Order: sequence, then C-alpha cells, then structure tokens
Amino acid sequence: MTPQRYLLAQAYNNAWANHRLLKACGELSREELDAPRVSFFPSIIHTLNHILTVDWLYISALEGNCLGSAAFDPEIPCPIFADLDREQRAADRRLIDHCRSLDEKTITEDIRIPRDTFVQVEPADRLLMHLFQHQIHHRGQVHAMLSGTCVQPPQLDEFFCKGEDQLRQQDFAELGFTEAMIWS
Repeated sequence: MTPQRYLLAQAYNNAWANHRLLKACGELSREELDAPRVSFFPSIIHTLNHILTVDWLYISALEGNCLGSAAFDPEIPCPIFADLDREQRAADRRLIDHCRSLDEKTITEDIRIPRDTFVQVEPADRLLMHLFQHQIHHRGQVHAMLSGTCVQPPQLDEFFCKGEDQLRQQDFAELGFTEAMIWS
C-alpha cells in the first residue's frame, strides 16, 4: 500500500467512525448533548464542535486557504446537533477528497498554519496523521461520555478488515461508500 492509499483509507475510516458516533449522538436529546460531563471539554456537543473546528483549521490549511484562528470563532459554531452533523459530514468529504488528490509531491509538501504569534509549517503527511489522531482522541472522549447516557456507545475500534465487510455494509450504504472506492 502506498502512503497515498494509506492516508485515503484513513480518511474513509475517519468518516466511517464519525458517522457511527454521530448516529449514536443523534439519538440524544438536546439536554443530554448539552449536559455537563467529565472530560476535556464539558459536554458532548462541545467536544463534537471541537472536533469540527479543528477539522476546519487543518483541512483548510491542507487545501491552501487556512482559516487560522477564525476556525475557532465561535468556539461552538454548531450548538444544534443537525447543523453539526451536516458540517462534520461535509468536512469528512473534503478530507477524503483531499487525500484522494495526494500524489508523491503533494504528500510531503509544506503546509502553512498561521498561529497567533507564528506560522507553523508541517509536511502534509505529518499534518494528516496528526489530524487523524486528534479525531481518534476526541471521539474516544465522546464515546466515554455516551456511557453516561441512555444511548449505547457504538463500536469504533474496527478498521477495514477484509473479512468483516458485512459488518460495515449498512453504514457504507448510508455514507455512499463502497469497498471499491477505498481499496481500488
């Protein structure tokens, strides 16, 4: 598997995990989404918004038009779950499209991320690995917070094992994904 194919598979896996988590969170009431919980961010909706705003920052940087600190203003851009769900799915599609466009040159090109007092420069592949890890980290927090609700947390630790394609068939149909899109 080439590095480009690996990052594309990670982008699809990221979208699939977000789909599963957001589907579960969509069963919560507004009160449950907003309820104070023990985690780095104080609620499920706040944590989900953090995932989204960091996606906006890094995806815009990868696309060459970095939002910078504007990605975080406001801190919770989508207090309504339906809006958050729509925006996260759009960000996931942008990330997939970006990873699909990578080639031997662009996979290591420098990406510029304006910070408050400096411009951070990172190779694209390392920034993508950071973005995927960031999502995994905060999805895990939401997963743990779901344990304190009436909604059972979804399984998120499956990857794309060849022999388990039937287990993801319904999710993939909902997302418009096929095995061939990822592996061909």
